[in-house]
Amino acid sequence: MLKLGEKIVIVDDRFEQNLPLGEYGYVIAYDRNNDSAFDYIIRVPSANRQFYVPCEDIELEETLLELEVQRIERESLIDFALVTRNEELFKRIMNGSQEEELPVEETTKEALTREEFIRQVNLKAWI
Repeated sequence: MLKLGEKIVIVDDRFEQNLPLGEYGYVIAYDRNNDSAFDYIIRVPSANRQFYVPCEDIELEETLLELEVQRIERESLIDFALVTRNEELFKRIMNGSQEEELPVEETTKEALTREEFIRQVNLKAWI
């Protein structure tokens, strides 16, 4: 639930109220009526009006800025990978931002001499 006075951005108009999409507004009240489809009352200074809106129609400005930063960061990493021809980085970015999997280190067993091999087999057979 958003706090009173928080700066929001109008991202949708589900009930076709002619909301000014992309405009900034402020949460000025909650609609506490259980029978109402609206959650908040917002004030949009550029329209000089108040609107009743559901929570899906608005988004915090901070959240939208974070999403934009992530998108720009991803695009710049893709550009960097293409310019430097870093295929590994490009594949990792394009396959999603999954956590980097730790490579499984295979234990390299040195070639055992015949006597060493027989000794290990005898030890395991004894147990």
